[in-house]
Amino acid sequence: MLKEYRQKKNISQEKLEALTNLDRKTIFRIENNINMPLLDTFAKLVLALELTDEEIVKEVKNSIKK
Repeated sequence: MLKEYRQKKNISQEKLEALTNLDRKTIFRIENNINMPLLDTFAKLVLALELTDEEIVKEVKNSIKK
């Protein structure tokens, strides 16, 4: 879901790295479902991508269904 939202916002991994102060390798791992983000990492991504409450709830529900 991260990659989808990042691309919708037309933000590169490098730009997201700068916005969140997260390592690009971490972003890559989350985007490719290698790692799950910790809560503080998730919060940084949500703020950087300006996700709405509805988008977050939708993704959490989808994650639980899997």
